[in-house]
Amino acid sequence: MEVLYPRCAGLDVHKASVVAGVRLAAPGGEVAREVRTFGTTTAGLLELAAWLGESGCTHVAMEATGVYWKPVWHVLAEGGFALVLANAAQVRNVPGRKTDVGDAAWLAELLAHGLVRASFVPDAPTEELRSLLRTRKQLVREKASHTLRLQKTLEDANIKLDGVLADLLGKSGRAMLEALAAGEDDPAKLAALAHPRLAATPERLREALRGRATRHHRFLLRLHLDQIDGLDAAVARVDQEVEGHLAPFRVAVDLLTSIPGVGPLAARIVVAEVGLDMSRFPTAGHLVSWAGLCPRSDESAGKRRSARLRRGSPWLKTTLVQCAWAASRRKASYLQAQFHRLRARRGPKKAVCAVAASILTAAYHMLRDGTAYRDLGPDHFDRRSKEVQARRLVRRLGALGYAVELTPFEPAPA
Repeated sequence: MEVLYPRCAGLDVHKASVVAGVRLAAPGGEVAREVRTFGTTTAGLLELAAWLGESGCTHVAMEATGVYWKPVWHVLAEGGFALVLANAAQVRNVPGRKTDVGDAAWLAELLAHGLVRASFVPDAPTEELRSLLRTRKQLVREKASHTLRLQKTLEDANIKLDGVLADLLGKSGRAMLEALAAGEDDPAKLAALAHPRLAATPERLREALRGRATRHHRFLLRLHLDQIDGLDAAVARVDQEVEGHLAPFRVAVDLLTSIPGVGPLAARIVVAEVGLDMSRFPTAGHLVSWAGLCPRSDESAGKRRSARLRRGSPWLKTTLVQCAWAASRRKASYLQAQFHRLRARRGPKKAVCAVAASILTAAYHMLRDGTAYRDLGPDHFDRRSKEVQARRLVRRLGALGYAVELTPFEPAPA
């Protein structure tokens, strides 16, 4: 097999140590191998970089092991090495021969022959924006968890407030929760705190607020409300920090917000996850596959065994699916027409995943070419193939028990 990189190295990265194996091929075809172990402190990583430089290594491969690879990557990137980050599932060694030394040597062997597929590693500004927005999503999820615990505490006190309020933490709900936590237990006084335009009647509110809130319940309510306030403040700080990092991405974010269903926050997440340089993805299909929005390839003996979505970027996929649900409700749009067309045959879940893939495909071309979104219109599928549409409608009418004969329509002369 052809050797593409004669002087390369493979790294098996752990929390406290890095096992480095170099593979040095001489012009005559002889191969020299050496393995050393280094610490993951800054001094240890600098020693690793110096040893690789003295060995004449030009390319270095490492597995994406949690967050432990990032310090190694940053130090070696300053040393001028061509770095390759490998997916651990794609570079597994032969079963029964797994050791740290063996993993490092195996990575070096694969890299030398060009058999390591490089993973996407963003540049520093994109990585910082990505880290901020992922932290924001984690904070929002924690707030949702505390909201559920708040509802659990109310149920334990037999207070059915979430059954009469659409938003438990809205203006009316928050006022009632604050009063409950402060010790108020009169249903009439609590119901009087509701906004005048609340849909629930005062009688329903009073009945829902008649419970048995004890001191223990009030303590838990106060605790969860304080936690929610702290998380809201943390999200606000993250949003302020994101604004300070958004200057290089402002144009791209404004472009993506023109897609139906994609708001300012979703556009920022898309840019942070995929970056601005679309040349790393040869086609839009490669980006959709990387995001995990296309069916997996699972075929044996000519039979498709599974058509489930493949695993991809969990942060990007969830955001795009949320955008797809919003786009499916945007009237008179191509994405809504696509959703309803696929939902009739494949169901809503597969339909919304297809809409999410279409959104990402549009984002790919917009970021690559710098063009604005152009909607194809709700009648795009009808215009694309009138004969196919006519046959489909005839089949549907036949399934309902009607015999249909098609006659070409000739418009009257003007």
